[in-house]
Amino acid sequence: MPPTKTPKRVVVHPIVLLSVVDHFNRLSKIGNPGRVVGILLGSWRKGEVVDVATSFAVPFDEDQRNQEVWFLDHDYLENMAAMFRKVNSRERIIGWYHTGPKLYRNDMAVQELLAKYCTNPVLVIVDAKPKDQKLPTDAYYAVEEVHDDGTPTSKTFEHVGSEIGAEEAEEVGVEHLLRDIQDKTVGTLSQRIGTQLHGLHGLQRHMFAIQQYLDKIVSGQLPLNHQILYQLQDIFNLLPNLNLEEFGRAFAVKTNDMMLVIYVASIVRSVLALHSLIVNKVSNREAEKQEGKKKTDETDKKDGKKDGKKEEGKKNEDKKDDVKKETETSSKHKEDSKQTK
Repeated sequence: MPPTKTPKRVVVHPIVLLSVVDHFNRLSKIGNPGRVVGILLGSWRKGEVVDVATSFAVPFDEDQRNQEVWFLDHDYLENMAAMFRKVNSRERIIGWYHTGPKLYRNDMAVQELLAKYCTNPVLVIVDAKPKDQKLPTDAYYAVEEVHDDGTPTSKTFEHVGSEIGAEEAEEVGVEHLLRDIQDKTVGTLSQRIGTQLHGLHGLQRHMFAIQQYLDKIVSGQLPLNHQILYQLQDIFNLLPNLNLEEFGRAFAVKTNDMMLVIYVASIVRSVLALHSLIVNKVSNREAEKQEGKKKTDETDKKDGKKDGKKEEGKKNEDKKDDVKKETETSSKHKEDSKQTK
């Protein structure tokens, strides 16, 4: 790739984010409060898009007091890159990452070191502990800055847009991870409202940043940049005109339709609740009737058993009386026969 080619967009895969966060958590557990550094592997796609497919950690250390003093293990980097090249020859070194969450003074020195392994390396800063609901990646590349006063040129970082992209297999894995992480007791509607709320917070944050930038330009703290102002003008031109009658009418119709749907849904919900209540009462009455029938049947059975026992007792007594009578008659016959003799 020629050195004059500059990236226009950086696509970071989810597996890279997982490996960076794992690297950060492992070192933070052993008492390393600083940032972590690693190498990005991937390829260049059409349209000057950098595709970051995977990454690996690199031993790195720096002096917190003097950032000019730092160490990066070259031998480990070369050995790991050679092993990754054996696994997948298409994935090459395309840049490096650290967990910032901002640029450091010695980042340009590390950038020049990585330039020995690839042309135009990309720096991706991954925020391992994001405080706001925003994209946790910021991508940069080095450019030559020309000074108007005739001083020698110097290198500086230029920001480039970044996004999270995944293939089909990675999307399936991310969905499984989200199922384990997300709260299953929360419904989909609340999740959608939460995402929209986070999006509105992000929009408000960006609008506040634009306001601060324009205020600094007006006060003279920052120089006027026509390219940025043109982009802001394009953004303002895309905003809809809220003062039109057609827009107000369409907005009112849309709102009325949504409120009607909500009203009908609440009525249906109340009707279903009443129906379930009535069904519950009817089922309870039927259950009570069945229990009453069972009790009456049991009492009838008990009474029948008692009557049967009484009848059997009477029959036994009658039998005893008959037996006594027979014995008496037989004894009389015997006595009569003896007298006759």
